[in-house]
Amino acid sequence: MFSTFMLNTWIAATLVAAVAGYVGFFVVIRGSSFAAHALPLGTFPGAAAASLLGVNPLYGLMVFAALGVFGINQLSRRGRHEVATALCLVTLLGLGALFLSMTSEYSQEVFALLFGEVLGISTSQLVPTVLISAFTVGIAALLFRPLLLASVSAELAQARGVSSRRMEVSFLCILALATAMALPIVGALLVFSLMIGPAAAARAFTDRPILAVNLSVIISLVVVWSSIALSYVLNWPIGFFVGTLAAMTYVLGRLWTITRRHGLRLSTVARI
Repeated sequence: MFSTFMLNTWIAATLVAAVAGYVGFFVVIRGSSFAAHALPLGTFPGAAAASLLGVNPLYGLMVFAALGVFGINQLSRRGRHEVATALCLVTLLGLGALFLSMTSEYSQEVFALLFGEVLGISTSQLVPTVLISAFTVGIAALLFRPLLLASVSAELAQARGVSSRRMEVSFLCILALATAMALPIVGALLVFSLMIGPAAAARAFTDRPILAVNLSVIISLVVVWSSIALSYVLNWPIGFFVGTLAAMTYVLGRLWTITRRHGLRLSTVARI
C-alpha cells in the first residue's frame, strides 16, 4: 500500500482532497451544488477532445472549464442561474458525446473521465497537479473574506463595496480550476462527492467559517485516504468508497445537528 508505485497515488489524492475540501466549503455555503456537479461533467469533453487531438488532457480540461465559466456567467445575466448552468451542461455534454464517438477507446475513455484513474498517476502528472492546486487554494485564500461575505449576504457585500458579480465569476473560476485539476485523478463524478459531502458535514459540525474550512479539508483527506486503504485491502473500486464515505460524513453531520438541537431543547425545558 505504501510501495513506490503507490507514492504518486497518495500525493495526487491528497492534493485533490485538500483542494476539494477547501473549495467545497464555498460550494456549500453558496448553495451552488448544481454548478459543482455541472462543471466537472461539462469539462470532461475537453479531455476527450485533447485525447482525440493527441495532446495533454489537462489542456482540454482547462479550455472547457473556461468555456463553462464563460457560458454560465453570460447566460445567467439574462436568466436564472440554474437554467444557465443546465444549458451549458447539456451543450458541453453533447460535444463530449461527439468527441468520444470519434475515438476507438470509447468505453475506456468514458470510464476514466467519469471515475478517474487514481491508481494510474504518472510522475509527469504530479507537477501540473501541484501547481494548479497551489494556485487554486492561493486564490481562494486571497479572496476568502469578500467571497464569504458575498456568499452569505449579497446586499451586505454590495454595501461594503464587494461586487457580487465579480465574486460569482471568481467563484466559478476557482471551481473550474479545482475541477480541471481533480478530474483526471478522481473523475467528474467523484470530485463532486468530495466537494459536497465533507463540506456539508463540516458546516453541520460548526458555524465558524475558518474552522469549517479546515474541518472540511480534514474530512475530505480522511475520506480519500480511507478509500485508498480500503480499496487496496478489499480490491474494490476506489470510487465506491469515495462516494459512500463522503455520503456517510454528511449523514453524521446531520445526526450531529439533530442531536445538538435536541439537547438544546431539553436544556431549555429543564431551565423552565
